[in-house]
Parts: sequence; C-alpha cells; structure tokens
Amino acid sequence: MKPTDFSKYLTDYLMQYLPNECGVSPNTIQTYSVTFTILLGYMKAEEGISPNKLFLKDFTKSRIINFLDWLEIERKCSVSTRNNRLATLHSFFKYIQYRDMKGMKVWQDILSVHFKKCTSPEMPFLTADAMKLLLKQPDISTRNGRRDLALLGLMYDSAARVQEIADLTPADFRFEGTTTVKLKGKGSKSRIVPLSENQVRNLMRFMQENHLFEPHSSAFPLFSNPQNGKLSRAAILAIVKKHTAMARLKNSFIIPDNIGCHSLRHSKAMHMLEADINLVYIRDFLGHSSTTTTEIYARASSQKKMEALKKMNPSIVTDRKKSWQKDGELLKWLKELQHKY
Repeated sequence: MKPTDFSKYLTDYLMQYLPNECGVSPNTIQTYSVTFTILLGYMKAEEGISPNKLFLKDFTKSRIINFLDWLEIERKCSVSTRNNRLATLHSFFKYIQYRDMKGMKVWQDILSVHFKKCTSPEMPFLTADAMKLLLKQPDISTRNGRRDLALLGLMYDSAARVQEIADLTPADFRFEGTTTVKLKGKGSKSRIVPLSENQVRNLMRFMQENHLFEPHSSAFPLFSNPQNGKLSRAAILAIVKKHTAMARLKNSFIIPDNIGCHSLRHSKAMHMLEADINLVYIRDFLGHSSTTTTEIYARASSQKKMEALKKMNPSIVTDRKKSWQKDGELLKWLKELQHKY
C-alpha cells in the first residue's frame, strides 16, 4: 500500500527533523510520538478515518479543537496535558509549513489554536524532617532495600530528574576529592553536581556490593532491573511511591499524598533556597536554562515569604484590644458601631 503524505511527513518529522535538525532527545521524541498515537486513535474512533488512509488534508482547525476537547472530556485529561498535546501539534505543523506550501492557510489556522489558561499546580515537596523520614524507610538488611536507599538519596542529593537517574552509569561518577556526578539532562545538555559525604558513603557501599567499580562495569546501568537493563521511570516511581507510603504511615502530617519522583528534586531546590543559596547557583544545580524557571521555588517558599514579611515595619497593624471582647456583649458593640459610622 502506498504511504500517505501524512505518514511520510510524520516519519521524517520524528526520525529525521527532530533528532538531526533540532537535536531533540529520544525521550522527548517518545513523548511526541504518544501524542500522535492518541491523535490517530481519535481520528479513527471519532472521525472515521483509519491511520493508513489519513492525509494532511484531513487535518483542519476544527478537528484539532475537537481533538483537544475530546482529550479533556473523554480521556479526562488536565488542561496542562491538553496544552502539552497542542504544543506537539504546533511543532509538527510549523514543520509542515515549509514542506507543503499549498496548505499554508490551513496550517496557520491550526497554529492559531490557543493554549488554555490553567492554574499552576501546587508543587509538592518534602521538608527536611520529611526527607529524613523517607530515607529511613528502606530496609537495608535486604539487597533491594540498600538499592532503594542509594537511589532515593541520590535523587534528592543531586536533584536529578527521573530519566537522568535511569540513564546513570558508574562512569558518570568522579570520586577524587569532592565526589561529583555527571547528569545528562534535557536537550542533551550535561551538568556536573557535587554529592554530600553521607550520600557518597551509601552510594559507594551499593556500588561495591554490585561490583560496579570493576572496569568492565563502567557502562552498566547504575540501577538495573532483573534483566540487567536500566530501571524504567515507572519502576523508579514505584520505589518512590512505596517508601513515601511507608513514611506516611509513620507520620501522615509531614508526607503529602501526591509525592512523586520530581518531588525529591523540588525538595532539594526548596532546601537550597531556604539555606540562602543564590538562585543562579540553584539554576545551574538543577540544569535550568534561566533563573526564570528557578524562580518558581522562590515563589513557593512560605518560609522565605515569612522572612521577608518580618523585615517590614510590624507597627503598621496594631493589636487593638478595644472591642466587644471587653464586656462580652457582641450585639451591644455592633449597635455602637452602627451609630458611630
């Protein structure tokens, strides 16, 4: 069967344009491909067009809007997810603009579809005490428990993204002097971050137990699955969820319900901020491209807000004791106020 123009362009977009011209990481391409998989399912189920019969001309602004509405209504996706799917489609049709000039008006119509406004979700993180409690949960009398302690500690100590942890190998560590780890982040950008002494000791014990200091092991996954492949993001999330659930049973007041892998990264950033570490250093530690992204932690820190408020003149708002509380007659006091004003 002869391929359609859509299938040819989509293949070139995912396999050539994104990795070769844009330098997009495999993880991002995988995320983009999920959007198109969902879109193809929608076009077949709701529009009656099979993937092998789908042409560029079948895409219109109204169909894209219907697809986005379907994501929210039928698939119960959040506005944030809807916007992420739309961002992927915008990227694709920007690419198409330069490949199919005849459809320029249609592609520009699709590009005019707006992102929905959405409130920023609350950023869950763990306090220092909560983080200590979490790290006490792995049972270090077991092999998996020792692995989990090394993994959770490293996720927090390095503020690494979950994929950065999954991609680590023994060769990414330098143990001379201050121990550092090289993290390969978004857009194929790498950064080197230092590790604390306690975390280094946990990590070295784990690596020695698993023979990861041997020369032939330098390219092995640091954290592996039973098949000796690297742990998946889902597997790492399961480890985080398992131990946060255990910690919550010990103290439900300090362990939020929605803690995930990224929460450990957030926690490290918040603790650095509360230790008065400069935002520029935190930006570099996290691998952000600008401090604009990092400023979210400054906005989220209630401790920093209270410290800023304490620097203001506290005498502006006074404690006025003259009130109905003096004689306990609320109704009488309210009536006096009515006459006064």
